[in-house]
Amino acid sequence: MFGRFMPREGNFFELFNAHARYIVDGSRALEKLIENLEDAEHHRRNVKIIEKAADKLTSDCNDLLHKTFITPLDRDEIQQLINTMDDIIDVIEDVANTITLYDVKALPDDAIEFARLSTRTVIQVQQAVSMLSDMKQSQQILGCCREIDELESNVDRLLRIAISRLFHEEEDVKTLIKLKSVYELLETITDKCEDAAKIIQGIVLENA
Repeated sequence: MFGRFMPREGNFFELFNAHARYIVDGSRALEKLIENLEDAEHHRRNVKIIEKAADKLTSDCNDLLHKTFITPLDRDEIQQLINTMDDIIDVIEDVANTITLYDVKALPDDAIEFARLSTRTVIQVQQAVSMLSDMKQSQQILGCCREIDELESNVDRLLRIAISRLFHEEEDVKTLIKLKSVYELLETITDKCEDAAKIIQGIVLENA
């Protein structure tokens, strides 16, 4: 009886899309930080602003989930997807904070490559999310998920090579520890993207 007085569908897809745009913005801001350490604090603040805006969307989505009687997707899938997307931007902020807190003065080219691959990966997440409201695009969505998986594998390989290079070439122990931490956090961005891709794949398989 009470169901007819409750919202039947919320704007979950709009929230997903807006959050995904923030993830891309955050990744691009992190790229700028890594490419221009002299202005690192400015870029770190930009990343923080973006993360806070994304966090608000996550909260809005979870609140809407509690208020909506009939949802366009499975409730658990909605919650898992928005929270996993929030994990992505959280890690992006963690990288920015780590670089500035560790007072990293220089980053090797490997760090720039990590950042660029991360941006390519989050763009694929954004593209997949943008099509979720139309299951006629299921094959395109799954194609984005495959690309995310491939990019994540590339970043895994880069991590092994970059850390090996650090141990062979970096003589300062403190610098080695700092850079290793930064590399591992950068790699975690694409790990979280892969987590999101798995959730998206599950949504497509259940709804297409």
